[in-house]
Amino acid sequence: MSCNHCVQAVYTSLTPVEGVTGVELGIGWAEIEHDGRATIERLREAIGVAGYEVAAGATETGRRSLPVL
Repeated sequence: MSCNHCVQAVYTSLTPVEGVTGVELGIGWAEIEHDGRATIERLREAIGVAGYEVAAGATETGRRSLPVL
């Protein structure tokens, strides 16, 4: 992600994912709060729909930190 339009596109793709309770984004990163139902695979897929991909290094907790390219 390299601009605010990119950030908005990723936000729009992540918010409907089942289990997502909050999303914080910036250029090149995303932090997603979830209740356990939002798997890393679902999040990667949603980000892919927006035209981006998750770089290696995503963390697995109740809050996922994803480097987004």
